[in-house]
Amino acid sequence: MVAIRGGQPGISGKHQKGITFLAVLFTIAISGIALAGTGALWQMETRREKEKELLFAGEEYRQAIASYVDNSPGDPQYPVKLADLLQDPRFPMPVRHLRRLYPEPMSLDGQWQLIRRQGRIVGVASPSSAPPIKVAGFPPEQAEFENAVRYADWQFIHSGNTPSRRRINIHDAGESR
Repeated sequence: MVAIRGGQPGISGKHQKGITFLAVLFTIAISGIALAGTGALWQMETRREKEKELLFAGEEYRQAIASYVDNSPGDPQYPVKLADLLQDPRFPMPVRHLRRLYPEPMSLDGQWQLIRRQGRIVGVASPSSAPPIKVAGFPPEQAEFENAVRYADWQFIHSGNTPSRRRINIHDAGESR
């Protein structure tokens, strides 16, 4: 006669615990792979968003520098510092070419690399050496960014032929609209 202890004949408790352990390990492994894939997608999407911010902020600086130059009293001049775009020191009334200073989104400290000629700022660029995700499909004013190898190659420079969005009438500069 065969004695049966609390279960079916032929299935031992040790064997059953081993299968459960393997099932739990398999579930954890599959969950880990799924989470890793989700994390990679999330990281890529975050980088794409930062890239959009970089293109927006860089273009804002390029337009602000163009406005600063186009509205120069006398000979056209470039700003000495970025803060000059917020409050143009050349006019007695407040003249703003930029609403606020935008941080550089690709770097941890938010600092832009300033592109200077004769000590004056003609443009900004990212200091990041990371390769960009976007390499094609840029608007005409950013066509030189096509096939760039790193974000630092995206240089937002006022070339002199980029008109500003608007001309400032110095007589209306102090009036509220």
